[in-house]
Amino acid sequence: MQPSHVKHQTAPLARAIAERALALKVDDVPQDVWDYLKLCLADAVGIAFASRHYDFAAKTLQSLDVLGSKGSASIIGQAGTVALRDAALMNGLLIHGLDYDDTHLASVMHCSASALPATLALAEQQQLDGRSLLLATLIAIEIDALLGTQAGGVFQQVGFHPTGVVGIFGATVAAARLLGGDEAALVKSQGVALSLSSGSMAFLDDGSWTKRLHPGWAASSALQAASLGVSGFEGPDEAYGGRFGFYALYAPGTAIETEAISEQLFTEWALRAVAIKPYPICHFNHAPVDAALALREQYKLSVDEIASITVLLHERQFGVVVDPIESKRAPQGEYDAKFSVPYAVATALTAGRFGLAELEDAARLDSDVLALAQRIHCEHDARSCYPDAFSGGVRIKTKDGQVLEHFEEINRGAAGRLLGAEQVYEKFMANCALTISHEQAEALWQSLQQMDELEDVTGLMGLLRTETNKAS
Repeated sequence: MQPSHVKHQTAPLARAIAERALALKVDDVPQDVWDYLKLCLADAVGIAFASRHYDFAAKTLQSLDVLGSKGSASIIGQAGTVALRDAALMNGLLIHGLDYDDTHLASVMHCSASALPATLALAEQQQLDGRSLLLATLIAIEIDALLGTQAGGVFQQVGFHPTGVVGIFGATVAAARLLGGDEAALVKSQGVALSLSSGSMAFLDDGSWTKRLHPGWAASSALQAASLGVSGFEGPDEAYGGRFGFYALYAPGTAIETEAISEQLFTEWALRAVAIKPYPICHFNHAPVDAALALREQYKLSVDEIASITVLLHERQFGVVVDPIESKRAPQGEYDAKFSVPYAVATALTAGRFGLAELEDAARLDSDVLALAQRIHCEHDARSCYPDAFSGGVRIKTKDGQVLEHFEEINRGAAGRLLGAEQVYEKFMANCALTISHEQAEALWQSLQQMDELEDVTGLMGLLRTETNKAS
């Protein structure tokens, strides 16, 4: 008997997903989805090169040496190769490491960060053509977005990072398909993935690095789950429903629409709602930052004129970027700062911008920023479209009694306000500039935008192995 929180389904969801994933062809994908996919993946690669500039990347690479990692799989930004699963682990960490990667808002999923590392590793191993790589990556993204959306934000409320716990499933299906698995193999692979799914939100308590690891672990674990499935290893026939299925465990009380998931998959194209980030901080902070910058520009505000600030968000976002407010007003590290809306708004109003430099210690410890953050409060705003869009705004009271307010119903980068190719290119080049030359970055961009024309991915992989000036 199905538990009360799982609605009736005519067939196991894992089987429906397997059927649809095996049936999907390149010609089934609309051109706009295809074109936007290439932008998302280029954005992911640019972020990975930027991540090589930071200490967390070097430390993670050192961990591979501890256990030994011999193999022929590529890590973005270095000439040396490693074992297949370690490449997927590392590339996922690099893509997500700066929290600058794309997000499917309704599911709160960083879809590309787990999808691309898994499919890229297999595409290199099998010397696949670019279209096969793109299609497999799209399959993973679409599955993850739909699975994550069904939870409606519950994952984070009960302490799970959506990208960590969901990301393995799409990558597993895509990997099993690339490995030649049939329907039964894809079903079993999803069942195995259920036992490998993980990702705690504990990093929010101390700004530690574990969130960075989640999509890479999902990608690496997906390769393991897929290889077991196609080898005949027995996994549960249904990963998602049932008393010990995914939703019962990770999103208790959720009323999942299992038929809706299978009917929407590869028809409504969730990628169209994937947001490429304009700022290297939690997506919940983007609309408030844009609102703050708009008020600063419109009224030529200086910090000295501001008496108090109220940030306007949906109350369900508070647990990530608002609470506990005392800690959020004085983040203790760079990663802590990414999840602080008081810090993000105070920095935007003080500096007039927010980029990677605004997360460095010199910026984070700026006395003017910290003093302004102390004057920031947060409240629920009923205008919010969360979780469909990460709405947000700012209300500023000036010392002369004015009340200034700006509210963004749809955050920039989200569906309806997607970043265009030129904006993504500028972000890509700025990220790559941290570790490789302009000429190398330009060649890489061109190859990524022509990915669907590549007869095999060997040339692309060579560009991805461009040695960075911060490689370890």
